[in-house]
Amino acid sequence: MLEERGYRYRFVSNTTSKCRSTLAKFLCEMGFEIPGEHIFTPAIAAAERIRSDKDNKCFLLTRPDVRRDFEEAGIPLAEEEVDFVVVGDAETDFTFDRLNRAFRLVMGGAEIIALEKDRYWMGSDGLNLSAGPFVYALEYATGTMSEVVGKPSPDFFDMALAEIQASPREAAMIGDDIDTDVGGAQNAEMKGILVKTGKYREDVAEYSNVIPDLILESVAELREYL
Repeated sequence: MLEERGYRYRFVSNTTSKCRSTLAKFLCEMGFEIPGEHIFTPAIAAAERIRSDKDNKCFLLTRPDVRRDFEEAGIPLAEEEVDFVVVGDAETDFTFDRLNRAFRLVMGGAEIIALEKDRYWMGSDGLNLSAGPFVYALEYATGTMSEVVGKPSPDFFDMALAEIQASPREAAMIGDDIDTDVGGAQNAEMKGILVKTGKYREDVAEYSNVIPDLILESVAELREYL
């Protein structure tokens, strides 16, 4: 629909449990034919951030599948003596041993890069803890602050916009999280459109300070506004 009408776009996801190619396959199975290069995730943003210095090494506290994005970017991955600890949605890999290793690495001088700081995400069986609670735990334990590279970081939106050569005022973000998607986009000077599907919760939206530029029952309604 977007390409047919001449719109440039990026599928901007805060998903941090899948690499870009896996996410493309997942979307294809759902009926969305989105090329991998049109998908922009926090892992891609983090890889760009880390490889600014080719000697940077990082420890990944993520799902194994995400390693592929870092390996393809040429980022050296290690378990000791690293420059960055990267935290994403590690799901069942958020074990005490892995968290404690991350804690010790940060205490040894590594910086924390948070792929996202979401509180939760919607799975097929209901709400699940996301990376945010674990990032905050590391910040509290180490007395340091993380650098967030995913939504709602303005830099994340700016990097995605750069890929489609668009300015913030030419773009809109469509998402189901009123704070991360809509609020983050508005802070980056984009329009923020809220869809009442996915992880959308009416009680959360009601008490949020964010006012969407537009609210849709589903993304299918977008046709009326293009």
